[in-house]
Amino acid sequence: MRRFVEGEDRSQSTLFPERLEDWISEDNPVRVVDVFVDELDLGGLGFDRVAPRATGRPSYHPSVLLKLYIYGYLNRVQSSRRLERESGRNVEVMWLTGRLTPDHKTIANFRKDNGPAIRKVCSQFVALCRQLNLFADASVAIDGSKFKAVNTRDKNFTRAKMKRRMEQIEESVDRYLHQLDSADRQEPSRARETKTTRLQDKIATLKDEMQRLGRLEARMLTEPGQQISLTDPDARSMATSGRGSGMVGYNVQSAVDTTHHLFVAHEVTNVGTDRSQLSAIAKQTKAVLETDALNVVADRGYFSSLEILACDQDSITVTLPKLMTSSGRVKGRFVKQDFRYVADEDVYVCPADETLVYHYTNVEKGLTLRRYWTNACHTCALKGQCTTGKERRITRWEHEHILEAVQQRLDEHPEKMKQRRETVEHPFGTIKSWMGYTHFQMKTLKHVGTEMALHVLAYNLKRVMKIMGIAPLMAAMRAV
Repeated sequence: MRRFVEGEDRSQSTLFPERLEDWISEDNPVRVVDVFVDELDLGGLGFDRVAPRATGRPSYHPSVLLKLYIYGYLNRVQSSRRLERESGRNVEVMWLTGRLTPDHKTIANFRKDNGPAIRKVCSQFVALCRQLNLFADASVAIDGSKFKAVNTRDKNFTRAKMKRRMEQIEESVDRYLHQLDSADRQEPSRARETKTTRLQDKIATLKDEMQRLGRLEARMLTEPGQQISLTDPDARSMATSGRGSGMVGYNVQSAVDTTHHLFVAHEVTNVGTDRSQLSAIAKQTKAVLETDALNVVADRGYFSSLEILACDQDSITVTLPKLMTSSGRVKGRFVKQDFRYVADEDVYVCPADETLVYHYTNVEKGLTLRRYWTNACHTCALKGQCTTGKERRITRWEHEHILEAVQQRLDEHPEKMKQRRETVEHPFGTIKSWMGYTHFQMKTLKHVGTEMALHVLAYNLKRVMKIMGIAPLMAAMRAV
């Protein structure tokens, strides 16, 4: 006769092991957390209360709370209240903290008050990875991703949103006034009186809302970028790839190693685009790796002439596709790429084999531009495919050869774009999965930076444990 698997009787006496150590296997990841934190110089990193105070109530050592947080982020438990519950029921946490059970306020305050030190802990693990030669290739993929903030779209205002909201209120007031006029023309009755009172209340509420929006608009116009968020003042409205799917949040920049897919550097910003971010994160990555040269691959959202120039001047080799802003190709006309530059003669050769010579130089938007054209356009048989003006003019930046080298690298190695996607997009997706729908739980840029550092540290720890194994990693931590 078949039977189900049956559990033990709850009233049955059970003999548990006498030591917590017996419950934690030698290859348990919690042992890595314990060794990693024990090997840190917490005082040197800037943690508060490393030494006990002479008076007052005894406090928790920062190593206990740091271990608790790292364990929590490794196991998708980021809430201070949930960590408080785990400390009283989770055997791994009991082993890690010595059965200490700090309350949620103590746990939350530790993360809030030690942000810079926690971010240094993340950097410390990256330095360990460098010492273990996990970044030997000095090659990274850079990308940015939008993360939701603790701020709904209804509590974020831009000039466009404010204008739409005020127009909607004005339309509603006009509609209610029209309904009020219609009610006044009806015969007196209790129903008319009730309807009139209700409409008047709605109009009064909308007028109060209009006054509130007016005050918010005045405040918004004084803010940088003319944008205001009521819940998280540093969060910003940002466009995403999906149509109508913008969010209020932060733009996290990251550089991920192309060999082992480890985060080398990251930065939380509230700038909605990647255009001006390339050189800053690339230089930060180069400094972290302590290398003389760095290879970077990024997507077309980072294409900026000045950013690429800044990278080139710092011995950072960039590979990324160029932005296609010209509509000529769509209209069936020749674009700049169809014109060949002859460096020895400083001329361009057009598709009709005419020579466009240099005429003058000017400065536009901070860029020094050289202008080329020919007078042969008005007799050219291909003029209809080239330009609608008197002649076709070509503009060349003074550092155009750097951009041409970037394009040449991309043409020679088109697989770099696939490598970029496989390298940097997966870590972002993994971390967002850990975070859940709400993403960040903390507010303001500095606290969100702390939260992101804990996520990056947890991700890197998991990756290195997978790459090296638990025991070799612990041995390396003790040896360094």
